[in-house]
Amino acid sequence: MDRLRLPDGAAPLRRRRPGWRDSVGDAALALVLLAFGLAGTAPSAAERGVTADARAYALVVAAALALAVRRRWPFATLAVAAVTTTAYLLLYPYGPILVSFLVAVYTVAVHRPLRPAAVGGAAALALLTVHVFAGARPPGLLGLMPAAAWVVVPFAVGTTVRLTREATARNRAEEARQLADGERLRVAQEVHDVVGHGLAAIHMQAEIALHLLEKRPEQAETALAAISRTSKEALDELRVTLAVVRRGDGTAERAPAPGLAQVPVLRDRLAGTGLPVTVDVDGEPVTLPVAVDLAAYRVVQESLTNVLRHAGPATAAVRIRYTPTEVDVEVTDTGRGTAAQGRAGGGSGLAGMRERISALGGSFDAGPAEGGGFRVYARLPVEERP
Repeated sequence: MDRLRLPDGAAPLRRRRPGWRDSVGDAALALVLLAFGLAGTAPSAAERGVTADARAYALVVAAALALAVRRRWPFATLAVAAVTTTAYLLLYPYGPILVSFLVAVYTVAVHRPLRPAAVGGAAALALLTVHVFAGARPPGLLGLMPAAAWVVVPFAVGTTVRLTREATARNRAEEARQLADGERLRVAQEVHDVVGHGLAAIHMQAEIALHLLEKRPEQAETALAAISRTSKEALDELRVTLAVVRRGDGTAERAPAPGLAQVPVLRDRLAGTGLPVTVDVDGEPVTLPVAVDLAAYRVVQESLTNVLRHAGPATAAVRIRYTPTEVDVEVTDTGRGTAAQGRAGGGSGLAGMRERISALGGSFDAGPAEGGGFRVYARLPVEERP
């Protein structure tokens, strides 16, 4: 496939080589125009008192059959059509052969870049006007206009069609790039949530193990076992998250994405770090769209990770409320508050949560809780926004 030249900064588009269907279509068009030329040449010449002889029909046949390869060799087709049409017009009046010439000009304009196509069109126009200057009188502007119209009009139409196709292809490429960028951002957010939570939990458990190692070595073993379990769970979740970038690999493991059903497991995992977490569920749990369920879970996970990192000695409470149209998630803690925790600046965790919830058509709020501590609240629609 050949590359098309585009303006600076634009991605190069590839020109599709004509396939067998294109060749069949071109051959059919050539036969149609051949039949049209053979049937219309004699009446057209007779109207002007001229008899179409074998030479006229030979020129009509050559111009029409050249279109059978118009998409494979556009310039060669235009050259044949221009020469035969010019020779015809030097001997006979205007006739159906001009339709074949028109199609050849259009083909060059629509299938070749502007600059070489313009050069080819100008050469064809110069050749076509030979019959005008071959007359006894100077042609004048009115004499040149009909000949120019047979080149300018199809060239303008072909150029417009080509530019429209290139714009459409660029738009599709841009949409594909935006989708790929969005997918990469989503994966990056998932990795941030998984790794951030896992490392925070491991760090806390390691601090506990180091504290107990000299005084109570038998209890340090429990903390080390918790580190092993947490790291394994984080790695498993990370592997599932990154499987999305291995679509072409049939061996990529697929597992259900995390959701609110895994919140109790998350609570038990954090219990080993010394962070007591209570979970309250209000309403009848419903099956949520995967994206909504995952986003709600990530809000809980990231919020509890922030508590583990910044709140100091604290407890946390998770409240999940289901309604027929929405699911609400609230995470509060009794920690040191916004000023001490450094969470008011909207770090990447809070910003990521806000963007994730907003993309699904929900609302998000984070700030100091009444009576101290911190509160994160998210409301998500049960139906995922298109």
